[in-house]
Order: sequence, then structure tokens, then C-alpha cells
Amino acid sequence: MQPREEERGEQLTGEETKRQNSQVHEGQRVGETGACGRRREEGGVDASKRTAGWSENESEGRAHTLTVLFILTCALGYVTLLEETPQDTAYNTKRGIVASILVFLCFGVTQAKDGPFSRPHPAYWRFWLCVSVVYELFLIFILFQTVQDGRQFLKYVDPKLGVPLPERDYGGNCLIYDPDNETDPFHNVWDKLDGFVPAHFLGWYLKTLMIRDWWMCIIVSVMFEFLEYSLEHQLPNFSECWWDHWIMDVLVCNGLGIYCGMKTLKWLSLKTYQWQGLWNIPTYKGKMKRIAFQFTPYSWVRFEWKPASSLRRWLAVCGIILVFLLAELNTFYLKFVLWMPPEHYLVLLRLVFFVNVGGVAMREIYDFMDDPKPHKKLGQQAWLVAAITATELLIVVKYDPHTLTLSLPFYISQCWTLGSVLVLTWTVWRFFLRDITLRYKETRRQKQQNRDDPGSAAGNGDQRPPGLDEDLLGPGAAEGEGAPAPN
Repeated sequence: MQPREEERGEQLTGEETKRQNSQVHEGQRVGETGACGRRREEGGVDASKRTAGWSENESEGRAHTLTVLFILTCALGYVTLLEETPQDTAYNTKRGIVASILVFLCFGVTQAKDGPFSRPHPAYWRFWLCVSVVYELFLIFILFQTVQDGRQFLKYVDPKLGVPLPERDYGGNCLIYDPDNETDPFHNVWDKLDGFVPAHFLGWYLKTLMIRDWWMCIIVSVMFEFLEYSLEHQLPNFSECWWDHWIMDVLVCNGLGIYCGMKTLKWLSLKTYQWQGLWNIPTYKGKMKRIAFQFTPYSWVRFEWKPASSLRRWLAVCGIILVFLLAELNTFYLKFVLWMPPEHYLVLLRLVFFVNVGGVAMREIYDFMDDPKPHKKLGQQAWLVAAITATELLIVVKYDPHTLTLSLPFYISQCWTLGSVLVLTWTVWRFFLRDITLRYKETRRQKQQNRDDPGSAAGNGDQRPPGLDEDLLGPGAAEGEGAPAPN
């Protein structure tokens, strides 16, 4: 019996050694490379073994399906058996719609497919995925109503809606220092410092965390200001002072938000991602620190878009910038066509929604573009974000086609035509003409080299032909030139 026990111990020791070696190899598997760009996952962790729980051995994001089902059944049973149904048809309709949405959210949170993020918990991102589906269905419903019915339908959400509201004009007196106003000559500047200034800063800070690229953020920020210049004849609130466009928006709010976002990205990329279970930490300070870091990423992937590396990546980056700008414009046009005041809570909820779903969508787009072999189709959240943006645009087109068809001023249309021609020309040169030119030059170089090689061999009559192996030559030819080989 003793030899068998020793053999069993040796087998267990071998299995433990293999397990440790596999863990070491998994820890060294950092910096995965994609197809064109280089996808770097930093922090020394394997993304395929993410855990969202508080212990090391807890399975990934336990959804508690039976617990949620039991609580949901008890709530529906209470409403059905113990609560008297009111006789108000409108109230029952609202409550039935809200209950249907809540049941769908409970199903999605427990049963939907996980996305690329796992912190603070996978259920959090599944919740926003289901909210995306509900919001898209709501937009589809609004799209199929008449203009009057769609605007009046919002009264069921808030009775204050459904009334046309005048847009605020941010232009007017653009003097930074007004000498005519002796009490407060800087009143124009103070009037522009409203609640939208910190909102601009926070919005661009979060957008930088989504895009993770300084140049793309700057391009989107500057292009949106050009769009406001171009479309101020359609929406009055696009009419702003020059210093409001370029100093307060681009330099102060957007620029400061992008700078802070890039600093945060640098900190996240340098951070060491080594996680320990909450109950394995002995001190209370360590436990509180672990709880705070639960709201940080489990691992970090640095985005390297490299738009000029291939035509596919160039078109993808252009599409991302276009969708970003379109989503920004939809914010203003939806308020205009649906008669929503800028400070309404629905406008704020839409921004909060895009903040939560935008980061997941960008990660799915980057994975699909950078490493297409494991990601053969576009991610579910990215698909929904694109569908939502397109549906919002269709609502704007249907509800107010007259505003959208107002022709651009001639000088503005000329500027956009010139810019489009320059971008198209660069695209054709970079991905078509340049490659053809390089291939033509390489072909000419090879032909010239092939012509020069026979000529040099013929000119050197007493030298060996090129490519002749020294082993095939005689000893004299190997030792010295012109010396005959002895017999």
C-alpha cells in the first residue's frame, strides 16, 4: 500500500506543478497582438479569467437567476392577489407598461450575454444593454406616430411636455468687456457660465475615457464647433459668440476634460492589476480600498486605432467620428422637434444612458476592428448604439423636415465641399495611388537589378560566375587567382 500512496503523491505533485506552470504562462500572456494594430492588455492578468466577485474563487458574475425569479413572482403575486386594481384606465396602462419593462429588465440582467466589461459587476452592463433595447423600442414607437401624436404622447411621461418652447439664443452681444455697463462690464462672460460649463467638461472627460485617443478627441471637438457654425441658421441655440466657441468650449471645457481624461488613461495603463479576494485582506483599510477599486477596470486595454495603417481601419475611424458627431447633433435636434427644454430630466437621462453604453460600444468596435478572428461580428451593444443613433436621426427628419432642408449658406457649403474633396483625395492617394506607385518603383528596381547582374558578370571575365559554390572550384581557384591546380 505504501508504494501506491507514494505514486499518488507523485501524481498530485506533478499536477500541482503543471497547474503552477500554466498559471505562470497565463500571467505572462500580456500584450496580445491584433490583426493590424497592436492590442495590449496591461496589468499582468488574463482577460479570459475575469472575476467580478469579492473572492478569488467566486465564479464570474453569478446572476442569482432563481433568487430574481422568486422575488419577481412574489411581487406579481402581491399585485394580483392583495392589491385592488384601480378603475383609472390611463393609470393602469402606465403601470402595465412599467411592469412589462421591469420584467424584461429582470430577464435581461439574469440571462443576457455578458459584454467585454466585468466591473463593477457584469449584471450592471447587462442592465444597460436591456435599457438600450427598451429605448430603441420607444424610439421606434415614436417614429411610427404622427408629429402631433408623438409630441402629445410625451405628456404621458411628463404633463409639462408637448408645449412648444423657444430656444435660447447664445449669440447677441459678444463683447467680452462691455464699457457701456459700468456696474459689471464682464456680464456677457458671466451669462455664459451656466450649468452647461461643468457638463461640457465632465462630458468630454468621459468621452476621452471611451475613445482613449487624444487626436480623435480633438478632431471630434473641433468638428462639432464647425458643425455649430454651419447649422446656426437651422437651430438658434447654435448661434454663439466666437470666444464661446473656441475659448470656453474648445480650450477650456473640452480641452481641460480631454487633458484630465488622458491623465486618467495614463494612470490606468500604468496601474498594476493584481486582485485579491476581499475576505483574504486582513485590515479594514485594505478592505475599503479593495471595495473602491471594484469600480475600476479589471484589466486594461490600450486603444491604438492607427487609421492610416489600412483602408479598413481608416473607414472604421471615420465612421466612429461620424456617429459621435451625429449623436451630439441628435441631442439638440431631438429637443427642438419634440419640444423638450434643455434642463428637462429626460435630456439628462439620455446623456447618462450614452455615457454607460458608449464605453462598451467603443470596446466592442475596437475588438471587432483590431482582432477580427475571435470577434467575427459586431458586438451587441455597438449594434444597438448604431441603431439608436440612426433611429433618432429618422425621427428628426420625419418630425421637422423643413428645418433640415434649409439650405446651407454658400460659403459654408463651399468649405464643406473643399474639406470633403481633400479627405477623399487623401484617401485615394494613401490607399490606392501610393500603393500602386510603391509597387511600380519596386518592380523597376528589381528589373534594374536583374539587368545589372549579368552585365557585371560579363565584365569580370576571369572571376567566378555569381552563385557558383566554392566547393565546385579547384584548390587553386580557392587559394589564389591564376594559380593552376596541381595534378
